[in-house]
Formats: sequence, structure tokens, C-alpha cells
Amino acid sequence: MKKGLSFILILTLMIGMVACGPSSSTPEGPSSGEELFPGKIAIVTNTLSQNEEEYRSAQEMVEKYGADKINHVLWPDNFMTEQEQMISVISRIASDADVKALIINQAVPGTNAAVDKLLEVRDDIFIIYATPQENPPDVAARADLILQPDELRMGVSIPEQAQKLGAQTLVHYSFPRHMSVVMLAQRRDIMIETCERIGLQFVDATAPDPTGDAGVPGAQQFILEDVPKMVDQYGKDTAFFSTNCAMQTPLIKAVVDTGAIYPQPCCPSPFHGFPSALGIESPEFSQDSLEHVVAETTRILADRGMSNRLSTWPVPVAMMYTIAGTEYAIKYINGEVGEELDVDVLAELMSEYAGLSVVSSPYVEETAAGTSVEYPTFRLVFMDYLTF
Repeated sequence: MKKGLSFILILTLMIGMVACGPSSSTPEGPSSGEELFPGKIAIVTNTLSQNEEEYRSAQEMVEKYGADKINHVLWPDNFMTEQEQMISVISRIASDADVKALIINQAVPGTNAAVDKLLEVRDDIFIIYATPQENPPDVAARADLILQPDELRMGVSIPEQAQKLGAQTLVHYSFPRHMSVVMLAQRRDIMIETCERIGLQFVDATAPDPTGDAGVPGAQQFILEDVPKMVDQYGKDTAFFSTNCAMQTPLIKAVVDTGAIYPQPCCPSPFHGFPSALGIESPEFSQDSLEHVVAETTRILADRGMSNRLSTWPVPVAMMYTIAGTEYAIKYINGEVGEELDVDVLAELMSEYAGLSVVSSPYVEETAAGTSVEYPTFRLVFMDYLTF
């Protein structure tokens, strides 16, 4: 989509493409006696409290293909201190000879070590990582397909979008665990450079880690208390961004309450934080529900005098990764794609889910020697903004 596209045009586009947008609340499963692919696909997601979209997208695949074909399992809620439990989760998947593909959304820290245990006994499973948080070359050495928002491009787009929404200051909330993630740290550095280039003040703020002693409630309470302090200090034309999923709902609520600015969630989506923060009824993660959330978010923000102060991407990318990833895995299992990643098929599956064109580019890492290494299976996804 072209930059500057209005909400009405985006919503019209979405409504006009219901048939190829995010799946309906009652996806069609295989008819009796029909097997769409041999074996099973295992999907590992975070818990509801860590990321509801990832969880719901896996449940959608269970509903579509059946629990006998899709095995949905969960990471431990406090995965940073339960690495052995993560290994146990993946080992149980590896022990099931019927599992032909594994989708991990999110590939949180410790995923590589867990997958190493799988690879010790199985080399026949097609592995997909979504939003990995470990060193990209190490991730690429283990997974057959990696899907991630283009974090580095966001280093430019987030400050620029914040400025379009009227920001003079950008506050970046994170914590040491996330800043040890290569791409998240690089994105912050690019954000700092971009803010300096376009004339935004950058504030590097440290928040509690939701996997720490205070847990998710402590991190959320910190955001609710700290945002008003930041607005008092820097003014209402302050934009806020957090690297953590669990912080998005309190961050949106605090931004709306203080009249500040919110360029996007960490995992861009109209579902991510907006319904909970604004009290929008959204029982299903479907196309109808998406349109409802977009319309209600726009209405509520207008009623609060907050039009053109908050934005996101037009579709839930975390859900897109699970759903498009599952469909690609099915094609792989059925022999419809080969060992080499078929980028065109992947783009078609993501676009079919999104209801608009979705493209990706390979991750390229610059080496200390001044050369670059391209990882063709590590796909960086980017979309333009939906401004409410």
C-alpha cells in the first residue's frame, strides 16, 4: 500500500477481500475420510498471558485441520528460567514419529538449545521459527524457514511514523534480556540514528523484564505508572514504544489516558493490545472480528480526541506467521515445494491471509571483514501503517 493511505481506504480494501483475508471464525476442515497431508504438524506457542495472538493462531489451525493433525503445545510461561522444560517440550515432539513439521512462534531464547535435542534424533522434520530472539546465523543453521518483522527497517519507520503522528520525543522501553537480542539491539541503534536525523528526542528507558521476579503484573504496573511521568516531563507529543508483548495493553491504555502517541505495537497488529486497552469486545480472531476491532478502535479514539495519534500494521503478523507457516509446511509435506525455499509460494500464502500484498526480503548480516552474508531462508516482512 502507498504511504499516507487513509483508514477508510484500508478498511475498504480489507472488507473487499474478506474471502482472502484472515480466516473466518469457522474455518473449513477436511471432509470425512479426506487427509490433506500425511502425519502431523506440531505448533509451539507462548501462553495466553505472553501473547494471545500466537496462541489463537495455533488454535485456529487445530480447528481447521483437527487435533489429530495439529499438535498445539506451549512454552512454559517463565521460559527464561525453565530451559529444561523447553527442552522437554521439544523432545516430546521429536519422539512422535508422525510429526513431519514443527512451527515455533515465538522462537524465544532457549529455542536453539531445545531444537538441538530434536536434531540429535530427527533430521526429517521441517522446522519454522517465527520472531526468533537468538543470533540470526545460529537460527538459520537450525530452521528451514524463519519469519520475522523487518526489525531493522522498523528502526527507521517507527521514528518516522511517530513524527507523522506529531511526536517530538520517542521513548523506547526495553530491558537487558531483549537488548541482548541482536536484531532488537540493532533496531534501537537505528532508531537513535533516525531520531537524530529527523529531529526527534530519543529516550532510552529501562522497564522490568516480565519474566523477572515481579512477573507480567509488575512490568505492566510499571508501564501504567511510568508513562504519565514521562508525559509530565516531555509533554503530550511524546511517542512510546516497547519491545515486549505483555506491555502493549497497559502502554496503549496509558497513552490514551495521557493523550500521548503510539506508533505501533512490538508485534504489529490491530489485535495486539488495542481491544484489551480500549474495552473492545473481540471474542474471535477472525476477519469479521478484525474489521470490528479496527472500526471500534477508530471510533473510541475519535471519541477520546485521539484520532491520528495511534497506529499499527493492518493485519496481525504474529497470526499470519503461524497460519501461512502451517500452509507452507503442508505444501512441503505433500511435495508441492522442494527443499529450497519457494519465496513466491510463501508470499502468496502470506498475501492470501492478509488480503493485501505481502513481500519479504532475506536477512543480510554485515561481517567484521566488511563483507555481507545473505540468509535466504530468513525472511524479513514489512507493511505500511494503518493510522486510526
